[in-house]
Amino acid sequence: MHPLVRIAFAALAVTLAMQTQAKTAAEVFESVSNSVVVVHGLDAKGEPVVQGSGVILPDGAVVTNCHVVEKSNRFEVKHQGRSYPASLKHADHDRDVCSLSVAGLKAPAARPGTTKTLKVGQRVYAIGAPSGLELTLSEGIVSSLREVEGGRYIQTTAPISPGSSGGGLFDDEGRLIGLPTFYLKEGQQLNFAVPVEWIAELPERHTGKAKSDKRGTDWLNESIALQESQDWPAMERHARRWTQAQPRNSAAWFSLGIANARVGQPAKAIEAYQQALRINPKDDGAWNNLGFDYDKVGQLAKAIEAFQKALRINLENAVAWNNLGSTYGKAGQTAKGIEAFQKALRINPEYASAWYNLGIAYKNNDQTAKAIEAYQQSIRINPEDEETWNNLGTAYNKVGQTAKAIEAFQQAIRINPENADAGYNLGVAYKNNGQHSRVMEIYRHLKMVAPQRADEFFTKIVLP
Repeated sequence: MHPLVRIAFAALAVTLAMQTQAKTAAEVFESVSNSVVVVHGLDAKGEPVVQGSGVILPDGAVVTNCHVVEKSNRFEVKHQGRSYPASLKHADHDRDVCSLSVAGLKAPAARPGTTKTLKVGQRVYAIGAPSGLELTLSEGIVSSLREVEGGRYIQTTAPISPGSSGGGLFDDEGRLIGLPTFYLKEGQQLNFAVPVEWIAELPERHTGKAKSDKRGTDWLNESIALQESQDWPAMERHARRWTQAQPRNSAAWFSLGIANARVGQPAKAIEAYQQALRINPKDDGAWNNLGFDYDKVGQLAKAIEAFQKALRINLENAVAWNNLGSTYGKAGQTAKGIEAFQKALRINPEYASAWYNLGIAYKNNDQTAKAIEAYQQSIRINPEDEETWNNLGTAYNKVGQTAKAIEAFQQAIRINPENADAGYNLGVAYKNNGQHSRVMEIYRHLKMVAPQRADEFFTKIVLP
């Protein structure tokens, strides 16, 4: 496609997106339910032994999870009370995506969407047939997105039951964005969906039979479950086994990087992310995490370069902009840091950490009034952040608004009575406000929670 045509097409897509409005749950169900079917795997006698769901594609095939059909040789698809014989068309067992050819089925196809523009918090709808008799809809949001080769693996709060596996996960415009897959491990149910982009890659990845008992999605689901439970040593062991089993799987190395970072081995995390990027150099999440760990070990120039590479891939990565801003600050490039935080906040105005970091950058640039505004925004989003209250109090003190400073420090101590910095700063504010009895109260409080700071407070604040 000619570059100018590409640009024009992109502009048209943006225009159309701006003209559309999100549908209600009822409207989404009405628009897509006729594209969702029941899938049965049959035994030698033609009796159903496995049941799941499927989605009709524009070419007339039905796509479903491989784990729904892989233990059967004959298949049946049910749509609006009628049964149709089906046969396996394409299978990518490692990604758990299979398609069926269905004789005689004439029904509307689902409209494909994309995971590339999905955002955490976006509303989604899972539609399947858990009972095998009628379609059900469950509503939720995207709770996490993980970069995988070809798309983004979706974690959602939309409940999924075993019979709903292979059905459709739709966005609020009724576009197919993934295939939900049921996952339950040791009482922990997490709801996942493989990305719609994997469906388009089915023909070239067709393998027929499974190469191993454990597919890539099984490894990934277990890794995410361990991450959710914050069992970092177990996640590190699991990820190591995964990289040995599937050394060309970038998600395996990415998971190992996360685990290594969490168990306090940033150098090993860097190596794992580098390996993930050798396999999939377009993973902006891996570039971002690589930059974060470069920052952690003090290699600021390499960290900045990694964040910039993440942003060349995805300019809408607010986390990478935020992390780049923090590293710019450590490198003494405050103005660039401010610009990076502002870009993060243009993408996500509700990003509390970016507002907090912007406040610190403004403070370091002697722009106290703007620092106060940034801290206030951070507190609006996350009112229980003691450090933001403490920093806000310090900024108020600097511009002579002692009463507001006192109130901010009191909030920090309310959240965490053992915050010695906030206690010390509150004592200073009380002294500046002439409240000497309160100064002694703070001294006695510090004596209980931080004796050394109390001694310093007595020498520098109480005695003079």
